[in-house]
Amino acid sequence: MAEGAARVDRSGGVPPTGDTIQIGIAVDIPEPWGAQLTRRRVEAGDPLAVPAHVTLLGPTEIPTANLPAVERHLAGVAAAHLPFTLHLRGTGTFRPVTQVVFVAVAAGISECELLASAIAATPGLHRQTRFPYHPHVTVAQDVAPEALDKAYEDLADFSAMFEVDAFTLFSHSGQARWQPRRDFRLGG
Repeated sequence: MAEGAARVDRSGGVPPTGDTIQIGIAVDIPEPWGAQLTRRRVEAGDPLAVPAHVTLLGPTEIPTANLPAVERHLAGVAAAHLPFTLHLRGTGTFRPVTQVVFVAVAAGISECELLASAIAATPGLHRQTRFPYHPHVTVAQDVAPEALDKAYEDLADFSAMFEVDAFTLFSHSGQARWQPRRDFRLGG
């Protein structure tokens, strides 16, 4: 592991099972804002109401055997990027292209873009994307138009600012919810 890229094993030591594993990589939104934004997504009726986060790599299936190499690369990515301030402010939407309302990233955009790009360059992570990367926190997705409108309006004045000092590798076995697997500390 790269110097200064300390990682926290959050998997409980349970190895992945099967030939492939779904992974995703994100910046968690800390409390109290994380709970507030997650609760808002639940209230919108969003069936994918996962804990609030900024996605750096969306759901990607990889061979289980590649996981150690992916983790080594992520440690290097983390070591090469410094902690930064993330400012979330106001709402935005991807409508009419997709039925998504989000809290916007007002500062820290370029840092998220650089991390996402470096993560996407990980050998063995080949993922087709439909749209260019745009850092945001989804608060309503694929729900009734009224629920999208309400989320957009309710969080229009939302603001949170915090330091990002890590990103998290999540895994999904197909049997349970996304589980945090490892935290990768930025910059050492």
